[in-house]
Amino acid sequence: MKEIRYFYVPDAARSHELPSEEATHALRVLRMKAGDAMVLLDGQGSFHEAEVTVADNKHCCYKILRTVSPEAAWQGRIHLAIAPTKMMDRTEWLAEKAVEIGIDALTFLDCQFSERKVLKLPRLEKIVVAAMKQSRKAWLPQLTEMVSVKDFLERPCQGKVFIAHCYEEVPRSFLFDELRAMNPQDEAVVMIGPEGDFSIDEVKAAVQKGCISVSLGESRLRTETAGLAAVMMMQLAKSQG
Repeated sequence: MKEIRYFYVPDAARSHELPSEEATHALRVLRMKAGDAMVLLDGQGSFHEAEVTVADNKHCCYKILRTVSPEAAWQGRIHLAIAPTKMMDRTEWLAEKAVEIGIDALTFLDCQFSERKVLKLPRLEKIVVAAMKQSRKAWLPQLTEMVSVKDFLERPCQGKVFIAHCYEEVPRSFLFDELRAMNPQDEAVVMIGPEGDFSIDEVKAAVQKGCISVSLGESRLRTETAGLAAVMMMQLAKSQG
């Protein structure tokens, strides 16, 4: 049986043609032809089963045969706010794997000890889209460019915000225990600092704002590993059934 191919088409229900990049991949790489089946992801919760109607050098048109809107695989929102790593490939790896596991939002933090102060979102957006297609997710996570810790703490949250750090002088509970105790329908936000951790002042400011001070366990983790561990804990705590 021929493998069904997945494509990201934000306005799939209103359009009848693949976006240029997706069309190029379908026509030149996959050699798709009229009559071939494909699935379109709109990133807003729907899968559109479709059939290629026109396949020429530049255009790949389709007709939708059926639309399926699956139930979300987890409850509430899963939001990771993390400082990007100095080596960009590690941040890209994190973004890819976090989307594969399942998140709703990914925000990048500018911290006092951050080694990277500038991000190029277009490449990360492509990685996130590719991970969404590969893992066959119906929703495209919200990707937010870098924001200072101070400004991030001012943003509203319909749930709880956790700040993970390694300071012994600030009491911490285990993240997974806190996640299991919260209302699964609410948003869970976990903040992860850079390799040098948040500054102690950033941690104290976050706690004063109502953030919950947490630990990810006994091991000292790299930033991207800590981020993925937090995503996994949020998934386990919020997954249905």
